[in-house]
Amino acid sequence: MPLLVFFLLLGLALVVAGADWLVDGASAVARRSGISEFVIGLTIVSIGTSAPELVVSVVGACSGNPTIALGNIVGSNIMNVLLILAITAIIMPISFTGSNKRNCLINIAASTAVFCLALVYFLISGDFKLPRAGGAILILLFALYMFHCFRSEGQTRPDKEERTMSILKGAVLIVLGLVALIFGGRLLVNSAVDLAQRLHISEKFVAVTIIALGTSLPELVTCIVAAIKKRAQLALGNIVGSNIFNLLLILGCSSLVRGIPFSGVGVVDVVVFFLSGILLLLTFYTGHDGKISRTDGVILLGVWLIYMIWLFIKL
Repeated sequence: MPLLVFFLLLGLALVVAGADWLVDGASAVARRSGISEFVIGLTIVSIGTSAPELVVSVVGACSGNPTIALGNIVGSNIMNVLLILAITAIIMPISFTGSNKRNCLINIAASTAVFCLALVYFLISGDFKLPRAGGAILILLFALYMFHCFRSEGQTRPDKEERTMSILKGAVLIVLGLVALIFGGRLLVNSAVDLAQRLHISEKFVAVTIIALGTSLPELVTCIVAAIKKRAQLALGNIVGSNIFNLLLILGCSSLVRGIPFSGVGVVDVVVFFLSGILLLLTFYTGHDGKISRTDGVILLGVWLIYMIWLFIKL
């Protein structure tokens, strides 16, 4: 038991340190290279912090449990917006731009594309799932999206005044931060699961809470650290980018391994999944002073709590 607690604390320390290095490194690279912090968060940071979802989804598909991939993606995207972005906005209101709005629309379009591809396959074969061909289309869309991000939205004026960290040092911090986040997150989740089992806590409770939160832990800690460091655009880019990365690349790769049936998610899960994306978009049009306010954060968090209560009642 003491060893499990030690590993739990070590995992937490690695996650916190990794988030700190990742935010500092990504911010430095953005300022020195002329790439906006939002796009750095949308691409490099979001891809790195989504690594746990990638591992869980692809391994699940390879091991003959493809429903894990879809459930993981749906749950992670819901948590990204309704919990992580909510907490970030409560800590520090997030200003938004036209670029933010466009990428939130792309997030909803990606969600719709996934379900439309499954619907087309259902009309052809009578089996409601995302086939391998659908996965290939999603990966192609992801490549086009990455090209679009760097070509049309990534450039800003480089910061000539801030010379405290070189691009090379920033890149090293990004890599170290990602490694610490991934290994620390895995150590933290595994230790928490083992500890819960030792204490005879329900496995369903562990699955709904610890594991669901565990795969989103890098995004959560990175966004909190970014908000504290007043890098809210990095946090917002991380959330939106992670959602799009989850849908287009992770789900695409998983379905290439094995077609993913949609039987693993219920109607309520799908409704909340789309609702989270719509609520995020609505905050950009209803927010005061061009910001996602603390009030918006509280509303998003309230929706997440209602969803969690429903899941526990369902158990």
